[in-house]
Amino acid sequence: MYYQLAAEPYLGIFVKGSFVALIIFIIYAILVYFFIQRARAGLPIPTIRKIAGLEALDEAIGRATEMGRPVNYVPGIAGSSNMQTIASYAMLGHVAKRTAQYDTRFIFTCADPIVLPIAEEIIRQSYLEAGRPDAYNPDDVRFLSDWQFGYCSGVLGIYHRERPAANILFGAFWAESLIFAEEGNRTGSIQIGATANMHQIPFFVAACDYALIGEEMYAASAYLSKEPVLYGTVVSQDWMRIGFFAVIIVGTIFQLIQGKANVITSIFSK
Repeated sequence: MYYQLAAEPYLGIFVKGSFVALIIFIIYAILVYFFIQRARAGLPIPTIRKIAGLEALDEAIGRATEMGRPVNYVPGIAGSSNMQTIASYAMLGHVAKRTAQYDTRFIFTCADPIVLPIAEEIIRQSYLEAGRPDAYNPDDVRFLSDWQFGYCSGVLGIYHRERPAANILFGAFWAESLIFAEEGNRTGSIQIGATANMHQIPFFVAACDYALIGEEMYAASAYLSKEPVLYGTVVSQDWMRIGFFAVIIVGTIFQLIQGKANVITSIFSK
């Protein structure tokens, strides 16, 4: 039996003998620099399309404020260095700041003891930026359990004891995703779910009011903060996607007309 070993990338990016990868990398770097500089200078750049789940954040927090009930935030069960947890930190800061501004109680729970001090600092800083440092309650920032279903039981207990009016599920979820979303739906909370774990997204789509799909959660920090570096990077990534999509269209046309797309494949194999 013949096995073909995968090429070992140089510096984790480049494949020896492939100049196309280098050219694509240079084009991407130029785009990132170009859009970041334009964003910093306040010049117009393409906007990120509206994401319904992020637009609904104020609605969810406002609803909790009107009902006099808390907002509950769950960052998933992954560790502190997981990419989805890191993406969740930006959302956590935004939601905590909004709840401080609206004078709404904010509950945060986590399943990783290292995430806890990071979240405490983010939430404390958000309350400070909102001008309400005295409203920060350390008892509402809690580590429940590092066992998946132990943590799950703790969150469901909060659903029933403290009756949050809004649940923000933003991070890496596995088997507990449907339990959180279904029970939150049953208790009448407005729910916004986001995860990049593709096998869990259908559960959030089915049981949450709004769901962020895949990479939308990574774009959330740029979308909410409008920070030039983040915003310019996301826009440049979108342009690269448009470019790759155009290449796919051209390859498809060659395939339909000539019965083969050798021109495209030969270019990308160099």
